[in-house]
Amino acid sequence: MLEQNHSRGGGSLLPEGWVTTKLESLTTDISYGYTASSTPEEVGPKMLRITDIQDNRVVWTDVPFCEIEVHKLDKYLLKKNDLVFARTGATVGKSFLIRNEPPRAIYASYLIRVRTASEELISHLSHFFNSQQYWQQITEFSAGIGQPNVNGTKLKGLTIPLPPLAEQKIIADKLDALLARVETTKARLECIPEILKTFRQSVLAAAVSGKLTEEWKSKSLILEDISYFQNGFAFKSGWFESEGEYQVIKLGNIRDGYLAVENSPAFLKQDVAADYLRFTPESGDTLISMTGTRFKQDYGFGCLVRNEKNLLVNQRVGRLIPNRAMVLPEYLNIYVRSELFRIQFFEGETGGVNQGNVGSKHIMNIGINLPTIEQQTEIVRKVEELFAFADSIEEKVNAALKRVNKLTQSILAKAFRGELTANWRAANPELICGKNSAEALLEKIKAEREAFKPVKKSSVRKKS
Repeated sequence: MLEQNHSRGGGSLLPEGWVTTKLESLTTDISYGYTASSTPEEVGPKMLRITDIQDNRVVWTDVPFCEIEVHKLDKYLLKKNDLVFARTGATVGKSFLIRNEPPRAIYASYLIRVRTASEELISHLSHFFNSQQYWQQITEFSAGIGQPNVNGTKLKGLTIPLPPLAEQKIIADKLDALLARVETTKARLECIPEILKTFRQSVLAAAVSGKLTEEWKSKSLILEDISYFQNGFAFKSGWFESEGEYQVIKLGNIRDGYLAVENSPAFLKQDVAADYLRFTPESGDTLISMTGTRFKQDYGFGCLVRNEKNLLVNQRVGRLIPNRAMVLPEYLNIYVRSELFRIQFFEGETGGVNQGNVGSKHIMNIGINLPTIEQQTEIVRKVEELFAFADSIEEKVNAALKRVNKLTQSILAKAFRGELTANWRAANPELICGKNSAEALLEKIKAEREAFKPVKKSSVRKKS
């Protein structure tokens, strides 16, 4: 089935020589995978699962094995240029092209395998399956369904814009080059947040070691000398409400440098909270997460309470209250966020196999070299200035990443509207018409598909 001149949906004209067709007309096989349990034991072929496909690649050495009857093996064996689709779950519709000869492997039941009628179609189709045109159709297929899914019948009915074969090759070459540049740019941008994280930590290290100020005069003290500590209260989970006058700050709300009140918020009504207002932190307090995964250092984070109101501190969240005559709240928070503090913090880690804990007694015995209030003021100013600089860069990076992500779809949309190859078509009219047209290509594929079909055995009636 083919349509000339118009593409599916919006009614936009196709370029000269193009047609639209259904995926079914371009394939020799669209079939579901094998149902079996996987095992790390080498009992048979490898079994490719949805979860084995990450970031558009498969680490075949990590793919498990499965048992399968010998007579069924050929039916499910994967080959070079096979396309597999996730047919259900969070990644429904996601495709993966097996570009190289795979190891001896079959594919699991939650995948659909597509084989094209011609290897020459592979590049065109694999790019199309990343385009917005494709994803719009997948979304339509899944509309009104509780669990999003796509089946073989729906895949067969996908509408594909098909250029002449010579133009397909030009499009594929252009897309490979352009998308490679986009991915390179994206990879570089994605590295920057980690660089900025390192930068911020170096700023904190310099701040608490005297390297941000010209004159560094400090006293060797412990936190108990300059602050007070309060453990949070063990509020009962049955008291928590989805809304209320007071928010209970739990471990998940404490992040490095900020209070994430939006993370799984839990509230207490006014009448319940009234008896526990002594656990309300004030502006300038530093809250510390005191429990996490042992040996992973995924806790011990400190955040400054600023203008947040009506908070209550839950158990295993510590409240560090500065003695403002000796230490600025902002400077104390800078110190708690520094690597110097964290090293000392985790020296006091205790706990079982999985859960790590650091107690208040140990925290209050952590050493600190405390400069004068004047120096603290200057240090805080410089840290805030440098952090604001880093934040502005991060904002720009995030904006750039959004543009880059949109750029991929923009390039693909132009490719499948024929805009990337408009000049090429004008210069090569003989390669898009007659025997070189997409219509002629479809007729050729149809003939090859017919030849590919197995011959049915004729039945002979037995004489009675």
